[in-house]
Amino acid sequence: MSIGKVIRKYRKIRNLTQEEMARRLGVTAPAVNKWENENSYPDITLLAPIARLLDISLDTLLLFHEDLTFEEIKEIIGQVDLKLKEKSYDEAFQWAKKKMEQYPNCEQLILSIAVIFDAQRIIQEIPNQEEYDEYLSSLYTRLLNSGDESIRMRAADSLVGFYMRKKEYQEAEKYLEYFSIQNPERKRKQAQIYAETGRVQEAYKAYEELLFWDYQRANMELQGIYMLALQDNDREKAHSIVAKQEELARCFEMGKYHEVSWGLELATLEKDVDRTITIMETMLSNVEGIRNFKKAPLYEHMEFKEIGEDFLAEMREKLLNCFRDEDSYGFLKGNKRWEELVRQ
Repeated sequence: MSIGKVIRKYRKIRNLTQEEMARRLGVTAPAVNKWENENSYPDITLLAPIARLLDISLDTLLLFHEDLTFEEIKEIIGQVDLKLKEKSYDEAFQWAKKKMEQYPNCEQLILSIAVIFDAQRIIQEIPNQEEYDEYLSSLYTRLLNSGDESIRMRAADSLVGFYMRKKEYQEAEKYLEYFSIQNPERKRKQAQIYAETGRVQEAYKAYEELLFWDYQRANMELQGIYMLALQDNDREKAHSIVAKQEELARCFEMGKYHEVSWGLELATLEKDVDRTITIMETMLSNVEGIRNFKKAPLYEHMEFKEIGEDFLAEMREKLLNCFRDEDSYGFLKGNKRWEELVRQ
């Protein structure tokens, strides 16, 4: 909503005609008409009297607290796209700049316009595109103070990309601080900066840490789907998920123990004697290699805590005690392989 539309809206709420409003302000009725039709703007000395007459604050009159709806933002962005197709980059840019000046506090609009014009410079040859650098970066920098975390993060992300394209890596690195430590995008972008600035070992390590985290995350998500499949009594899907967990462990070089252990519960539920015992035997024989991923080429730049022999011996004994539990594995009674296994 423009200042002219604000005047029209509140003039009607106050039941004032254009002539009456003009008379009270000491201007002509055509002047008020021009304001409302956006053909001209009130003189700055009239802003306070207009606000008092309409019983609104200057903030409301000047749109300082006005926000746009999603549909209104979408409409303006559509107009921006059309301008970029029909006019030069600079003409479209100047039009969009005026729109942002009309809605100085609509952060989503400002972010959307900044991203569009920034991206347009990447995919097209824009003459003198460095002339727009300062203004676009100032928009992103301003949005870093947003109360909306998602806007802050997108602005910081755009600034990192902005300075990386300019090969100003030290400047790009500054804006990573706006990302949460837990946000993998922070580490991913840091790895890119390491690689671009010749810090190869640090880049390797950062990427490997991301891979290791991705394995843990994907496994938890697969496990969640597996549990849902069991609740739905969908054994076919449960088997499919267990197979994917095995493939995932193999792909991420986690070692044999991690590859097979996911299938134990399902084999037990289905009372599959041979498969249950085979998984038990494989897990026991690979306890010592449970942290073999520490030696995997995929994680050669990472540092892991060492596991002592006492811990491994204790873990092996806990597994044996678990496998001896007749409530869970009573269906194995009488099987020689199981009896030999639990006598260890």
